[in-house]
Amino acid sequence: MSKEILKKSEVFYEVYERKPGADKLTTTYCPGCGHGIIHKMIAEALEDFGVQDRTIFISPVGCSVFAYYYFHTGNVQVAHGRAPAVATGLKRANPDSIVISYQGDGDLAAIGGLEILHAANRGEGFTVIFVNNAIYGMTGGQMAPTTLIGQTTMTTPRGRDPVNDGYPIRMSEIIATLEAPVYVERVMLSDSKEIMKARAAIRKALKVQIEKNGFAFVEILSPCPSGWKMTPSQAKRWVADVLSKYFPVGVKKDISAEFEGRKKEVKKVSKEEIAKILGIVEAEEVDKRVNKYVDKDVSEEIKVAGFGGQGVLSLGITLAYMGMKHGYKVSWLPSYGPEMRGGTANCHVKISKGSIGSPVVSYPTLLIAMNRPSLDRFENDVVSGGIIVYDNSLIDREPVRSDVTVIPIPATKIADEIGSTKIANMVVVGAIVKYLDLMSVEYIIDSIDQVIKSKKLADMNREAIRKGVEYMTTNYKLG
Repeated sequence: MSKEILKKSEVFYEVYERKPGADKLTTTYCPGCGHGIIHKMIAEALEDFGVQDRTIFISPVGCSVFAYYYFHTGNVQVAHGRAPAVATGLKRANPDSIVISYQGDGDLAAIGGLEILHAANRGEGFTVIFVNNAIYGMTGGQMAPTTLIGQTTMTTPRGRDPVNDGYPIRMSEIIATLEAPVYVERVMLSDSKEIMKARAAIRKALKVQIEKNGFAFVEILSPCPSGWKMTPSQAKRWVADVLSKYFPVGVKKDISAEFEGRKKEVKKVSKEEIAKILGIVEAEEVDKRVNKYVDKDVSEEIKVAGFGGQGVLSLGITLAYMGMKHGYKVSWLPSYGPEMRGGTANCHVKISKGSIGSPVVSYPTLLIAMNRPSLDRFENDVVSGGIIVYDNSLIDREPVRSDVTVIPIPATKIADEIGSTKIANMVVVGAIVKYLDLMSVEYIIDSIDQVIKSKKLADMNREAIRKGVEYMTTNYKLG
């Protein structure tokens, strides 16, 4: 009596919790799609070789991205075409890991064309699984770099024309011409015999990495019935009868027998060398005036918004830079329209005692609105219990929120009285730093030149900060 149990590979999740929707047991792939077959062959190989726990699966944009739902391995999703670059970094940093770059034709041969060529040329020690279905499958069936001459797609309704669109790119042949790649083969998913050849190629490519840390590249001609407007059986026949005629299957390069292997090493660099390379200098002695803020529990998420030319970005930079000088964790992220001067601008600033996971401020604890459109746009995003600071010398309405603290400051008017409306941003800096007791005002005044380099406005910047502090002290009861 047989005791062998046929079941799903343990390299797959038992339940696909990462998959959206109620059904967590089935895949997202269309009927007849080759991705499911390829996934199965990779999973079986990883399980048989016993490397599941040290495997990192990299999947970029396209249908290949769905691998993240299914493989119970390390998973990294990357930008379009950038899988080889990320794979290089991961493999070099973790030389004992098994890294798989899993890419489609639109991703690898188009936007990622140079990425894969340079990684292959360097002989990076990872495995590339290149799924070639001659079309952009996920995004609606547009022409890909591997679309055949005469093939109809969404963007080539009359068929691909070499005069207008160029010729399909044979990536395996190109990769095979390079010195460093160890193993390059093209296979296809057309019938059981060819699928078994594909299985053997995937296993060999992984062995080249596991045993010799070599670069291996497997191109798989895969059916895409939905993109090709065919039935699954028609699509498999088309792979064998049409696609493989332009992309002939077979081994394009194999030097695995004579290849001695690539060293696995992480180059160790001392802290002194890193500092020298990056130009890092020894930290200056901490100013005594910031000592009282070192242990202050701060977690502010600030959005600064206004017209281009109001110093919105400089306001944010000043808060972030001075926060850093006070020992806080900080981040600053700009966002501005194409017009710059007169256009809209805003920036995200985080000042925190703890670590910052993302620089994006979606729900600010503090909104600084320098014009009416900014108040209109961001008022409702402020968290309940938060603060809205607005320039009431320019904004002709009050915030309507009753669950936040509202602080009107005639920043532009005060700046104009000093001598220039350009320094309204520094009036706000002084005001909010004083109100929140966030930092040492004296320290900021003395070191503002480190942030704002304009010598012409230096004295006025300092005066603007003082006036902002004065306005808050006069008009608000501060603790």
